[in-house]
Amino acid sequence: MTKAIEWSMVAGRDAAERLAFSEAVAHLDAALARHNAALPRLKEFILPAGTRSAALAHVARAVARRAERAVVTLAAGEAVNPAPRLFLNRLSDLLFVLARVLNRANLDGLGGDDVYWKSEKLARAQDDDVA
Repeated sequence: MTKAIEWSMVAGRDAAERLAFSEAVAHLDAALARHNAALPRLKEFILPAGTRSAALAHVARAVARRAERAVVTLAAGEAVNPAPRLFLNRLSDLLFVLARVLNRANLDGLGGDDVYWKSEKLARAQDDDVA
């Protein structure tokens, strides 16, 4: 096989992989928009807690973020296709939203809502607004 034919096969495979990643990211974006539309807007930082299923989604999100950071680190030293980083970013966003959905689904009867971080600064600001 000549070098030109080998290269065209690699280039074709790369284009197919880019298309597959692009379609996968589009599916993640659609799921993200669908699930996020049913949730109230976040006004505070939430903790990775709640129901067991939501907590597991938060753990999976942390793993996806770690993988994304590894891809970014690799890309600092080598040429890397940007599609996997984008996919991991969207995946972790979706896992965050799914954790919120799972808390509301209350599948184990122990949750029912997001677990908000109790900020003293935020509490003082709210007290000042009331006064």
